[in-house]
Amino acid sequence: MKGNRCERCGDSFINSSQSCVCGTSNTLAGGMCFPANSLPTSVASSVIFSQLTLPVQSAWFSSFMYSSAAACLLFSNRTACQSLGNMCVMNMHSSSSINNDVCGLYNTIYRTTAAQGSSQDISYWRTNLPWLYYGDQPGMASQALQNEPLPVGFSFKGAQKNTNIELRAAVYSVRGEFLRWESVGRGNLQLCPDTPTRQQSAFKFGTAYKQSCVLSVSELLTGYPEPLFYDVFLVIQNSQDNRLLAVPLLNANQQFNGQFVNQGSDMSKWFLTRRLMLVDTLSGREKSISSSPVVIRVASDIKIGFQLVPNTQKGQVYPPLMSVAYSDIQIKDPSTQTVTVTFSVEYTMNQEEARIKTDIALGVLGGVAVVHSLLKTASWKRRIASPLIDLETIMKFLVFYAGDLANVFFIITVGTGLYWLIFFKAQLFVSVLLPLPAQEERFVVYVGCAFALKTVQFLHKIFVQLSVDVFFIDWERPRGKTTKHVEGSGETKSQASPVSIWRTYFVANEWNEIQTIRKINPTFQVMAVLFFLEVVGFSNLALRDPSSNLNRSAEEYTPPYSLILRYGVATAMWLCIGLIQMIFFTVFHERFVEDKIRQFVDLCSISNISVLLLSHRCFGYYIHGRSVHGHADTNMDEMNTNLKREAENLCGQRGLLPNSDTQTFQISITNRLRAQYDRIIEPISRRRGPSRLVDATANPCEQSTKAYHTMNRFLGSVIDHAHREMDYIVKDKLLFERVIGMEFIEPLDKSIFYNDDSHSFADVLFYGNEGVLLIFDTLFFCVVDLGKQNFILAAVLTYLQQMIFRLIRNGLGRRNLANKTLVDKRFLI
Repeated sequence: MKGNRCERCGDSFINSSQSCVCGTSNTLAGGMCFPANSLPTSVASSVIFSQLTLPVQSAWFSSFMYSSAAACLLFSNRTACQSLGNMCVMNMHSSSSINNDVCGLYNTIYRTTAAQGSSQDISYWRTNLPWLYYGDQPGMASQALQNEPLPVGFSFKGAQKNTNIELRAAVYSVRGEFLRWESVGRGNLQLCPDTPTRQQSAFKFGTAYKQSCVLSVSELLTGYPEPLFYDVFLVIQNSQDNRLLAVPLLNANQQFNGQFVNQGSDMSKWFLTRRLMLVDTLSGREKSISSSPVVIRVASDIKIGFQLVPNTQKGQVYPPLMSVAYSDIQIKDPSTQTVTVTFSVEYTMNQEEARIKTDIALGVLGGVAVVHSLLKTASWKRRIASPLIDLETIMKFLVFYAGDLANVFFIITVGTGLYWLIFFKAQLFVSVLLPLPAQEERFVVYVGCAFALKTVQFLHKIFVQLSVDVFFIDWERPRGKTTKHVEGSGETKSQASPVSIWRTYFVANEWNEIQTIRKINPTFQVMAVLFFLEVVGFSNLALRDPSSNLNRSAEEYTPPYSLILRYGVATAMWLCIGLIQMIFFTVFHERFVEDKIRQFVDLCSISNISVLLLSHRCFGYYIHGRSVHGHADTNMDEMNTNLKREAENLCGQRGLLPNSDTQTFQISITNRLRAQYDRIIEPISRRRGPSRLVDATANPCEQSTKAYHTMNRFLGSVIDHAHREMDYIVKDKLLFERVIGMEFIEPLDKSIFYNDDSHSFADVLFYGNEGVLLIFDTLFFCVVDLGKQNFILAAVLTYLQQMIFRLIRNGLGRRNLANKTLVDKRFLI
């Protein structure tokens, strides 16, 4: 009786006590009367927000937890069962050995109703109950995720192209009511606002999708007064019908007996679940359901992951896994509080096989590098005529090994980058997927090792070039006599006319100018690479999606870059343009425009100047520039006549040997010849040393002049075979000697001049080390880009680096040239 109106007693009262009063043996909860049952009468209605270590006595749980559980157990009320399941989801699926918490009540009902059977032939899905767990023990994750692949395959291209991922979600209210079916991908699971086109890109297979944003807590409180709950399914499409496959959930906040069970990488310890919510502003309300929450819970990180079936050729994948992590936010000032949320889709494959192959390649090529470095060290020891293995030898080996090992790392990283670029972007049916960013760290370490070791080799090359011994042998002889008045006596004295030094200065200047010429144009190289990457759009090939389009619409979603693909695209572009330049320079420019190396050799012949270069103590290069006309210090008419006679073969050939055109040689000299060379140059070397070794009474200019003339006469006489004890022979190098870069014959009694038509004296210039320079520039460009993800910045810094090292090489090379050739540096302009 209520007022003047009669109301029917609730069915639960009549069924339990046959009256409108719930008897003492019954339990009154949620406005319903329940008879005695297996559920505990005292329930824990608190919600533990583990990130804050803050238990909250939830008003919602206090009002509806026991009644939902009892109605589900006793009356098989599906709405009550769904409501109970939702409360378990709000409690992060967490459970313990006690059974009076919300998930404990769910598990009690799950075990009690075992006789009712399962739904949809799924053993974990009890009839009338929501499906929340994949079993009650860990270890079921591998069975659910890797037991059987999906019955469909994915393809990036062709007539059977299939990149569409269709997800559907069954949506429930917090009270357990089924609301609707929704297609996932229209912002329902993506809290960050964006255009529908970009949000839908998350469900294009192979596209690494990641969307992050910062949301206001006040907006979440307003927009989500009650949570919605989602059971997510994958739509399996085939020719006959469509099927729904449940997508398992990995909740990082789930606890068992107070311990987090899903935060590690060990799949055998995971507890997979079902059903998720996005924003919970309800369970954290303490005083009443209508009061403001003390704490809210937000799904701050949702990730959907697909794993490729090993060795598949048909694009098969295992069932996807949805991972979710929640953030607990204690409400203090909602207008200023924010939370960062992320939604991502990633694709993985087992990278163990690729890692093993990389390690094998690194081991094999590393062993080859050791052998090659030992050969170079042995060659260096022979060229410096030192049989002892000392600390310098060990350091030299380490430097050689650094360069060879840098090449090994470079080959492996370039090969890896091109492999993923080609096979991922060009595949028809999906057989490979890109490594995840965390799996790329090993690759980045390899690139860093390659750059560091190549830098050591590059600096060593520059140091060697800056310490080369150079001398210009002037073959010009006086062509007459001049008279000179002797002061004081009034007499005249006849003496040979002086030979002009300007030819030597001219040749020295030309040598100074060609020290840093290269087979590529560095400015064009940088601009061309930047043009193709940024303007043409080759950089878009490095995006983590299967598209090979060079141009992207601004409305499209732009996935993050893959570091491996970015490195592969950058190295391929830099090396291709560099190699094209080198081929053009060698095939066309040197033949039809200008070949500065051969021009320098011709200039030496015209100037009657030979060049001796000693890159090692007893090894170097010789350019025979002795004029076939006997004189070069002449007027224009005679010079033109000489050139005409040479063009008409009316004079001898330019070569060192009779009837030979070979002017360039690799030379291996004896210790005796080197000792005499050092003896002549010693006064000048001492002048550049400590002050205590310098003769203060000697005139530096006179010393230089005297040493120059002495060295010129000595080297000229050696070339003319005037010193029997320092004679030499001319021969060809064996093919194997050329291949390994080492001379088999040690010059004991006679020096050896090896015919060298390839002009290998360029090895002491930038010109002969283009390979080292090109790889160093490539690695420098890529390292900067991998660090900053900016091709423009990498191009600018690479260009500056090239200019700085060019200036250093020019400046210090000019000083070394002046010191070693005894040519005053004021004439090197």
